[in-house]
Order: sequence, then structure tokens, then C-alpha cells
Amino acid sequence: MIILAIETSCDETAVAVVKNGREVLSGELFSQADKHAMYGGVVPEIASRNHVAVIGHLTELALKNAGISKKDIDAVAVTSAPGLIGALLVGVNFAKGLALALDVPLIPVHHIRGHIAANYIAYPQLEPPFLCIIVSGGNSLIADVGGYTDIRIIGRSRDDAAGECFDKAARVLGLGYPGGPALDKLAQDDGSGKPGDDTLFNLPQPVIDGAPYDMSFSGLKTSIVNIVHNAKQKNEPLDTSSLAASFARTVSCILVPRVISAAKAFGHSKIAIAGGVAANSRIRADFLKAAEDENLTLFIPPLSLCGDNAAMIGSQGYYEFKAGVQADMNHDARATMDTDIVF
Repeated sequence: MIILAIETSCDETAVAVVKNGREVLSGELFSQADKHAMYGGVVPEIASRNHVAVIGHLTELALKNAGISKKDIDAVAVTSAPGLIGALLVGVNFAKGLALALDVPLIPVHHIRGHIAANYIAYPQLEPPFLCIIVSGGNSLIADVGGYTDIRIIGRSRDDAAGECFDKAARVLGLGYPGGPALDKLAQDDGSGKPGDDTLFNLPQPVIDGAPYDMSFSGLKTSIVNIVHNAKQKNEPLDTSSLAASFARTVSCILVPRVISAAKAFGHSKIAIAGGVAANSRIRADFLKAAEDENLTLFIPPLSLCGDNAAMIGSQGYYEFKAGVQADMNHDARATMDTDIVF
């Protein structure tokens, strides 16, 4: 089954052609990061306008690079929730028009389920059940993946997402947008080729009473802002490399123990990581070590599949279709939606 997949939930336009949920025939992506950098974050209206400008061209390019024509498409899958509503609407309406014109099924896909499915592309041998943590700019979730479409959230951030915290920390340090890669680089090199001291700053690691797998990042974000502002106000030098390293260590300390504990509690021997924050080198290294220490099998997708992409939507779309999920021309995008709700 060949699925044309579309992803426009935030500031990246992506189109991919995926075969049988696991084989990526082509994947195209247009990043708007440079267009939003001057604002320090994503401007929804600008994101939507840029999706409109490039989505048609990306679709033609994806088909060309896959070596197929429109008549070879068996279905169209599209991210329908959650995300920036204007951005989502561009992808959903384009997908609806394409599915109608080609007379093929329209498959709505939840963005978070797509991130989980990125692991199916990276690891053909991976099958549910397993535990997955999804850490991105908009979400920080721990999911019990009982099946391809049987996904239950057992832990989540009570406030900010980990990725949002990364972007805010990078912004206050003057590193620009997107913040994750720049913050990671700063933590690894203090300017002399040495990594920052990740124990120099003692940053908060909140615990949610009665909810062992839930997380909170707002206090960490506030702490970083206060440290930087206080140093500026007092005109004191600030070891930004060590602050970046301490920040990454703290986020890792919030994430890793909860995931390991949840895996044990729910009887999982396999753990998967998904989302843009999974690209952080410290977090990846700490998960690898923890999994090895606990004799758990860890799956981390390559960097190209950690961020938003259409291949993951095509992969999950295949399994949604097999489960009987389809949409008609009345289908609409949704800015928010729980992962266990069926379209």
C-alpha cells in the first residue's frame, strides 16, 4: 500500500511517500526556522502562509523522487491534530482535495502517534507492545503502546513541554531559534573545546505528588531565566556552557528515571524515544546507559526522524487505515486532541 503523507502541524512543511508503513520511498521537507528566528519562536500566521506557498511543489517533488505518479497513490494521510490550527488546516484541506481528486481514502493521523511511528521506520523489527516517551516542542508524554493504534498516556508534563523549555533557555542565552541544537552545542563546547560543567548549577527537578510519571518544566524554565537575568543585572560573568550542560542534565534527570520506572511497572522490556528533544546528545546518552544498566532494549530514531516529518505520518497512517480509520470531506483539523481519541 502506497500512502502519500502530509505534515503541517507547526513550522515545517513535509510530504513523504511511504510503502506498507515501513518503507520510505521519498521524503521532502521545507523548514521555516530561518523565517521565524528573528521573532524568537514560531509566528502562526507566517507558518500558515509558508505552508500554502510550498505544499504543492513539495508534493510534486515527493512523487517525482519516489518514482511514482498520482495514480499509484492508494491513500492520503495527513496530520489532523494537534498543532497550530492555521497550519494544520493548510495540510488537511490540501489532503482532502487530493484524496477527493484521486478518489482514494483520506486517513487522519494524530501528530503524537506519528512521532511514535517514526521508530517503525527506523527499526523494522520493532512491534508493540513497548513504552514510548515523546518529547517535543509542544508535548512531553509517556505512552503505553499496547498496539499500533492502542496507545494510552500514563504520564505527561503538567505545564510546559521539554522542547519549549529548551527553546526558552536558548532564547534567554541569546542562542536564537530553534534552541535545541544550539544549546546542545554550547553544552559540549565552552569555547576551548571542553564541555561545560553539568554540576555547576543546581536546577529544580519537581516531583508531582501521587503522579510518579508526570513531569513539570515551568520551574526549570523560570530558574534559567532568573539566573541569566540576575547575572546581567549584577554585571557578573556567567558560565553559559556550564549552564547549558546543567540544564540538559536536569531535563535528562526528569525524563530518564520516570521512563525506566514506568517500563518496569507496566512490564515492558522495550523502550522507544520520539520527538525533537530526542535529538539532544545528553538525553540520548543517558537513555542508552540506563537501558543497558536495566537490561532493556532501547529504540531511538535517527536525527532525521526525531523532528517533525511526513514519513512518520505515512507510517502511522498505514496502521490507522488497517484499523479502519478513514475520514470524509467533512473532516476538520483540531488544535488539541488526546492520543486515545479515534478520529
